[in-house]
Amino acid sequence: MRAARLIKMVLLLQSRPAMTAAELARELEVSERTVTRDAQALSEAGVPVYADRGRGGGYRLVGGYRTRLTGLARGEAEALFLSGVPGALREMGLQDAASAARLKVSAALLPSLRDASRTAAQRFHLDAPGWFTRPETPGLLPAVADAVWDDRRLTARYRRGEEEAVRELEPYGLVLKAGVWYLCARVTGRGSFRVYRIDRFTAVEPSAADGGGRFERDPDFDLPAFWEERAEQFARSILRAEVVVRLSARGTRQLPYAVDPAAAREALAAADAPDEAGWVTVTVPVESEAVAHAQLTSLGPEAEVLAPASLRARLAADAARLAALYGGRARHA
Repeated sequence: MRAARLIKMVLLLQSRPAMTAAELARELEVSERTVTRDAQALSEAGVPVYADRGRGGGYRLVGGYRTRLTGLARGEAEALFLSGVPGALREMGLQDAASAARLKVSAALLPSLRDASRTAAQRFHLDAPGWFTRPETPGLLPAVADAVWDDRRLTARYRRGEEEAVRELEPYGLVLKAGVWYLCARVTGRGSFRVYRIDRFTAVEPSAADGGGRFERDPDFDLPAFWEERAEQFARSILRAEVVVRLSARGTRQLPYAVDPAAAREALAAADAPDEAGWVTVTVPVESEAVAHAQLTSLGPEAEVLAPASLRARLAADAARLAALYGGRARHA
């Protein structure tokens, strides 16, 4: 345990010019006294850790000291090679850079760990797109990715309905969701962040503004948290209607597979106790009556729509047609 902590301490100091005892204690989740003892142990082992005394002091490595990644365990090395998404890197034009980085990491590992990339690839593969789709890489993705990496403004032209709009964007981050690429960006001069589908861009050009077109990145922007919030907002925004459904025990288990899973979970959590027949009544947010018709049809006799009356009538007509279709003698070819 202590060996792993000492290695992490060296790597932290290697990645920054200097760190205070308080900063190291916070990163390592130990006390400042433990940091002092660990620094002394590293120094005695030949690692040139130097302590600057006084206000504003801290710990640093002397003489550009660098350590090889000999402290990695096999599981850590394999996890490292799982952290990339090869298809996404290729689409962003970063395949060569990623390959070079993997080679450098492999060269720094102990000989017993150099097969980590092969063993990880044999056991795990990420296939991001959804089923039954053949995603196409947006042709402008590499240019957008370059701007994201370089903190450079973009003048983007994109389709908005039947029209085209032009905006100067500050591109903060890229998200690959179910095979579709999105750009999270802020319109220059405005405070709010927005999400754009990259396949709707028709043209992008680096901004020629002062300062080489670069923008000052907001240090508080958290891409995963922003995306999670927007994704939840989007999912809720399209659920504009409600249906009241009575479900059998089997129907309650199948509901999350028929409608939006989050909406189903919330509806079931708010449901009253089952009736005498063991059925529960729930109110489920749905996109529209037409969509609900297609979704709830899959539940068959395990669901009874109570409202709206128009949806109940549509399902009743379906049931009558099915009864007529299957009620007579079976047809033979």
